[in-house]
Amino acid sequence: MGRARLNRVATIELPVRQRGVACCATLVQADEAWARDTAEVLKALAEPTRLSMVAALWEAQAPVCICDFTATFELSQPTISHHMARLKAAGLVESTKQGIWIYYRLRTDLAPGTARILSALFEK
Repeated sequence: MGRARLNRVATIELPVRQRGVACCATLVQADEAWARDTAEVLKALAEPTRLSMVAALWEAQAPVCICDFTATFELSQPTISHHMARLKAAGLVESTKQGIWIYYRLRTDLAPGTARILSALFEK
């Protein structure tokens, strides 16, 4: 009996579609430079240690010494430096050297979109 019901279902004919031709809506493509830059920021933040480091910088009242990162995250100085290099390449942090120590902080000139991303992630 169930099988007879399935045979009575009406079929709907779909329109023929052509590859590369819009059928329903015209989409606006995102600016290529914006998409590339935003993807780099998101890739940098997608690693848990780097995300935690940026969160720490977000909360910090002053630049943070690399020695504080090594102690807090229990990672070697080269590992912290590697993570910071990725964050610098993504345009998220800047550093200053004082004696033998390097101090990190979030860039003061973050792109507005990047600042909104960080605000959405870290504002309570």
